[in-house]
Amino acid sequence: MSTAMRALISVWDKQHVVEFARGLASLDGTVAFVSTGNTRRLLDEAGLPVRSVSEVTGFPEILDGRVKTLHPSIHGGILARRDLPAHQQELAAHQIAPFDLVVVNLYPFAETIAQPGITLSDALEHIDIGGVALVRAAAKNFPAVLPVVDPSDYEAVLGALRSGEVPMEMRRRLAARAFAHTAAYDAAIAAYLSDTPFPATLPLAWKLDRELRYGENPHQRAALYGDFSRFFEQLHGKELSLTNVLDVAAAQELIEEFHPDEGVALVIIKHTNPCGAAIGATGLEAWQRALATDSVSAFGGIVATNAPCDLSLAQAIDEIFTEIIIAPAFEPAALELLQKKKNRRLMRSCRPVTERGSCLLHSVPGGVLVQEADRHPLDQEPLKVVTRRHPTEEETRALRFAWRIAKHVKSNAIVYTATDRTLGVGAGQMSRVDSARMAVWKAQAAGLSLAGSVVASDAMFPFADGVEQALEAGATAVIQPGGSVRDEEVIAAADRAGAAMVFTGHRHFWH
Repeated sequence: MSTAMRALISVWDKQHVVEFARGLASLDGTVAFVSTGNTRRLLDEAGLPVRSVSEVTGFPEILDGRVKTLHPSIHGGILARRDLPAHQQELAAHQIAPFDLVVVNLYPFAETIAQPGITLSDALEHIDIGGVALVRAAAKNFPAVLPVVDPSDYEAVLGALRSGEVPMEMRRRLAARAFAHTAAYDAAIAAYLSDTPFPATLPLAWKLDRELRYGENPHQRAALYGDFSRFFEQLHGKELSLTNVLDVAAAQELIEEFHPDEGVALVIIKHTNPCGAAIGATGLEAWQRALATDSVSAFGGIVATNAPCDLSLAQAIDEIFTEIIIAPAFEPAALELLQKKKNRRLMRSCRPVTERGSCLLHSVPGGVLVQEADRHPLDQEPLKVVTRRHPTEEETRALRFAWRIAKHVKSNAIVYTATDRTLGVGAGQMSRVDSARMAVWKAQAAGLSLAGSVVASDAMFPFADGVEQALEAGATAVIQPGGSVRDEEVIAAADRAGAAMVFTGHRHFWH
């Protein structure tokens, strides 16, 4: 490069900006730096010749710095087209020098509002105005002006400049990244200020978290966006695929239904459905109880626990093929053992995923469906006894255990349990009675007796046959939402068998 270049640099994220500016200054040619505030001071302290924006505009920063770059001497130099003589004549007439490079990133609005105790006034002060205008102006004129918003692009930009020419493909990519930067920024602000989860326009903007190994099948490309990494840290194993991510989320959603005060909870997930869940005094005991539900389906499954994984649990899990293990921590000896299988993923759960008030999105042709997450606290759902016989204290404990599992089984869902473990799970069948039959068959295949068990149904029993199937299998108590036009027939079936039945008033479909 042998021609003069003019660069405007004003960044909040200052990592590597001095090195980048020094790289620009080392190019074969003259580089003139223009900057603002702390960025200008940083470049000046590094010994780089830099002019302030106020020197260029002839106008001081005003309103506590709210207005500094919004000036024709700045934006004219960015937006002027190099291929239009009229634009060049206007620049000359007004003594405006063009910019070739705009290096800007924005005040950390999303990070600010994520802090506890942030007021509306604090949030508003972190809404960038001039920076957004600079980024958009440079990106609009990307054939002539390089917009750089991400420090990870500094090296590539320097490399292209050293070669003597920045390819149009790179310029276009930098412009796309710049507009994505401002779009994410505006989306965060819109979401913060919105007073409804369903605004007239849905502002969506997530940064790329990672490209995945593949999607649901190896021939499908896939990527993960957002801040998944805030919730899980991968300690070991090969990269995740799309189905791995879904399974991890499903497992953690379920394990968070159990409070550590109840004991060590452990769940085994297969294709986002629980095939075993239990509570024990230790992780090993919980594993043994959960595995007994369906040891066949557990092969290649995902295990999640709400307590640190110790060596005894690790040794037991290590005996079968397990895709992923999720725990809040791994004891050193357990981690050493589990890492011996290079492909097995070990995930540390960093924070709860079941935050209240969040929404779920599901893609459909032409758009997305948005709904509130089903995070209704199950322990607060009242149990209305509708049969002549009331459940015993032990049955009530078992019913509440079963109800938490059923919520996380694909509809139609039928779950048989004891007080602390699953016994049979019927998931995703087209009729509820078929789910009841499948759950019975699963229990029989595992050699588990359903005598004295309880049964949960995620939605109402539309007919008495599903309840009759469950009671014939040995269940003595039933939990379901109720609400069928045939509720009286269903209740009568339970009364004839001397069983107890409770209604919750809430269903928990999961499609």
